[in-house]
Amino acid sequence: MTITGAGTNVRPLAPGQRARLLVGDIDGGEPRLVYETADSALEAPNWSPDGRWLVFNQDGLLLRIAPDGGAAPEVMDTGGITDANNDHVLSPDGGTVYLSAGDGHIHAVPFGGGPARRITNDRGPGPFRHFLHGVSPDGRTLAYVGVEPYGGDEWGYRNIFTVPAAGGPDIRLTDSPAPADGPEFSPDGAWIHFNSEHGATVPGHAQLFRMRPDGTELTRLTSDARVNWFPHLSPDGRHVLYISFPPGTEGHPADRDVVLRVMAPDGGAPRDVLAFHGGQGSLNVNSWAPDSRRFAYVDYPTA
Repeated sequence: MTITGAGTNVRPLAPGQRARLLVGDIDGGEPRLVYETADSALEAPNWSPDGRWLVFNQDGLLLRIAPDGGAAPEVMDTGGITDANNDHVLSPDGGTVYLSAGDGHIHAVPFGGGPARRITNDRGPGPFRHFLHGVSPDGRTLAYVGVEPYGGDEWGYRNIFTVPAAGGPDIRLTDSPAPADGPEFSPDGAWIHFNSEHGATVPGHAQLFRMRPDGTELTRLTSDARVNWFPHLSPDGRHVLYISFPPGTEGHPADRDVVLRVMAPDGGAPRDVLAFHGGQGSLNVNSWAPDSRRFAYVDYPTA
């Protein structure tokens, strides 16, 4: 199936490259292919809370497909938004999709389609962009990365905020030049897990942390030579799945040899689950299945 003509945020693939949506499991078994294309990148799958759908983005559109891959993906109605990026999550009841769009704001759209409602506020001075990653288990609060100018770089200051899902004032949880990303609530709502360069001695050396939803009790969870991003809590709260880049990586680029790892929510020794060619778009948002055993991800093989 070729998705063309409507999306306005296209990430092209290299000649001969494919994007594959797959389902893996925490035991490291053989992944199962759900869908693949050579047209343009697929990114950032979510698993719907009822287990019926995988939601992912392509070309600035959101699509959904049954996890068994038995039918072609369907383009979702996102209220006219055609430049969504790879930061989107579903509400705990599955009725709403929250997404980050090209206007720099977070919007809410009914899962079944309908008008988009902007949630985030205009901030300044200068450009301010909101990148969504988490929704609290009661559905009332969103956690996002706020990107604002710093040191002459309009993308230079990246901190973690929360905002009511119904709209309202933002709350800043971190205030540091050390970049932070990927904030996600634990299933009991007691913690926000995220990645940060807090305490790094070399640029780009992100590790995993957690803190309370009010920004207190900052705790480092990983301390290794690899660059660790996007901690995702399983629905039963027992596992953290994250993507690990090679040492020396800056940011979360595409087209790297990466490893998916699992560890306990309070840290400890991680375990490698899968290794593949991927990176940006592979595991940006929570993609756990409701059974807390399987997860969806995207790889980008070149042969």
